[in-house]
Amino acid sequence: MPLYKRNKTWWIDFTTPSGKRIKRSAKTTVKREAQEYHDKLRRQAWEESRLGIVSSKTWDDAALIWVKTTEGKANYGHNIQKLRWFQTYFGGMQLAEISREIIKEVVGLIYEKRSGATANRYIAVVSSTLNTAVNEGWLIKMPYIKRYKENKKRVRWITVEEYWHLLTFLPDYLKPLVILSIATGLRQGNVKLLEWAEVDFSHRKIFIPPEKSKSGEQITVPLNDDALKVLRQARGEDQTYVFVRNNKPIMSPNNRDWRKALMKVGIENFRWHDLRHTWASWHVQNGTSIYVLKELGGWKTLAMVEKYAHFDSSHLAQYVGNVVVGEQPHGTNTVQLT
Repeated sequence: MPLYKRNKTWWIDFTTPSGKRIKRSAKTTVKREAQEYHDKLRRQAWEESRLGIVSSKTWDDAALIWVKTTEGKANYGHNIQKLRWFQTYFGGMQLAEISREIIKEVVGLIYEKRSGATANRYIAVVSSTLNTAVNEGWLIKMPYIKRYKENKKRVRWITVEEYWHLLTFLPDYLKPLVILSIATGLRQGNVKLLEWAEVDFSHRKIFIPPEKSKSGEQITVPLNDDALKVLRQARGEDQTYVFVRNNKPIMSPNNRDWRKALMKVGIENFRWHDLRHTWASWHVQNGTSIYVLKELGGWKTLAMVEKYAHFDSSHLAQYVGNVVVGEQPHGTNTVQLT
């Protein structure tokens, strides 16, 4: 019985093609209105079964909700850039139209130009956006999206000699940023947008607030003499930002001048982020434990630091002599194992 009365109010009761029972009040005492509501629910149930949707909401609707719920979180800016890229392909499309095949085709464009790891980060944005649609009741289930195989984490570093050569060929406006990066291990974004309010000379520390930290937590960075020197030299250039050029923050230090200096020195396959790898590698090679390195670098887990643990074992040579058995003592019986 699809329609029936209870206390003068009409109720709806039917089973969807997928076997789900729909039983609810039509919230009306007029049978015609109840019938219209019933027919609407039946139609939605049919669309749900055939198309996997419960509404005509679009990618734009889901993306807008997802943006609002993720604002302020780590990688928010990067995710916004990915959403803008997807907008070219998915903008205005109904959620039912965004199939696994279409997603694979679109993300494949990224994979062809970049890497499996980068493509997977784009897939994560699509998945999160569609999952938001599921939570909103606009999508019954999101399509399964297979991830790409990723290569092992790349660790590239330079020697101290290469570092000094690089400084020689860098323009003056880039040298302080490189020196601070090597001295602290700070990420590019935290260096180029470092503010004086984050620098504490008296306690020899930099405080990166949660909203500017990749981990979403405040990072306290102790300063060595190299870092203090370059920061003191930068004082007076700007009231807000530490490093400026033409009265503006240096937004793109990984630029043509940077690449030209690398080429002159003969350093290949080296990105700006590899300055952080260099800082971490030098620490390990000079005896810093990965537990201490984790805190210095602001990593959340040891797993993120372990790639440096066996990076270079030359610093361990001084300890290998701590366990030396030597020759068997005269008169000692040899135990035969059977």
